[in-house]
Amino acid sequence: MPVYGLTGGIATGKSFVARCFAERGATVVSADDWARQAVAPGSPGLEAVVARFGPASLLPSGALDRAALAARIFAGAEERRALEAILHPRIYEIGRAALDRLSAAQPGRLVMAEIPLLFETGRDWGLAGTILVYAPAALQVARLVARDGLPAEEARARLAAQLPIDAKRDRADHVIDNSGGREATERQVRDLYTRLRGADSGRR
Repeated sequence: MPVYGLTGGIATGKSFVARCFAERGATVVSADDWARQAVAPGSPGLEAVVARFGPASLLPSGALDRAALAARIFAGAEERRALEAILHPRIYEIGRAALDRLSAAQPGRLVMAEIPLLFETGRDWGLAGTILVYAPAALQVARLVARDGLPAEEARARLAAQLPIDAKRDRADHVIDNSGGREATERQVRDLYTRLRGADSGRR
């Protein structure tokens, strides 16, 4: 089962591209789902987060207050690194187990694993290749401001917490440029999906 890592930056359009791949027939899984599992109520991950960041990181329901925690970690690199040290190993463990189960259930199916911090974490996911969803940094900021209502300064701070998008482009095996219209992006996904399916058939 060939697994490709689908990544990008904040507001580059990863979820849209993932849906496009799913429409072509790929199985799409997301590290965001694994992250939610890692901090599910009652989990060791959530207990570790509360121990480090305090009860203010929880909603009244006992679930993680993602918005409050995001505001805190994007304001300081030390806080962000502390959270990453708690979450990244747990997300990786959950994700690798999920991919192993998927491989057994769907042999031969093309899989897109949407992993936003794929290059930042440097972990070995056993990928057949990497796909970057690209948009220039100025467009990322504009989209983030429009989507989340953030001040431009805060939007830029969130971009600064990740590897620059141009550095990611240099490291990716394939690039989907999502700086234009939807049709242009969909066409790129269709063409790449066809090429990847052909490469997989050649391997088999």
